[in-house]
Amino acid sequence: MKKQLNPNQALQLINHGPTILVTVMGEKGPNIITLAWSTPVSIRPPLLAISVAPSRYSHDLILSSGEFVVNIPNASLLKQVHLCGTISGRNRDKFKEAGLTPIAASKVKAPLIEECIGHIECRLYEHYTAGDHTIFIGKVLGGSVNADLYDGHLITEKAEGQTLHHLGGDVYAIAGERVYAR
Repeated sequence: MKKQLNPNQALQLINHGPTILVTVMGEKGPNIITLAWSTPVSIRPPLLAISVAPSRYSHDLILSSGEFVVNIPNASLLKQVHLCGTISGRNRDKFKEAGLTPIAASKVKAPLIEECIGHIECRLYEHYTAGDHTIFIGKVLGGSVNADLYDGHLITEKAEGQTLHHLGGDVYAIAGERVYAR
């Protein structure tokens, strides 16, 4: 027996890739946005896509700066990830409020988040309007990962390598376990 879903509910079936923290530099300093919609889109050249609503503060910062960093948090950062996705950086310092540490990136001005296990530095390659979101395509300039969590692939068998996966609202999954940000 299959349950019928409306189109918005159907999207939730594939909306559980790794939740990411995207950083971008603005005139007032760095900002963080939590995103669940991201994907690789090309190997040659290495490109990835993120989807951001135009109403989000980081949307215009990505357009004006032409760059961003995809930071990969592990499950221990659940509270910080959720907080960064539920407050706006227009008038608040998400780094300070979430207790996260900005550190210099090697290829872009946007900072890395020190507490994250991996980072992908991107230059804006192209962007497209897709319904109520903008798809930003980033050209991957470089990346870094905690050495003890990478052997050619992310070592998710270690607790430190387990990523968060957003299921909707305040519900997340970690390697098959459902967790709540309440």
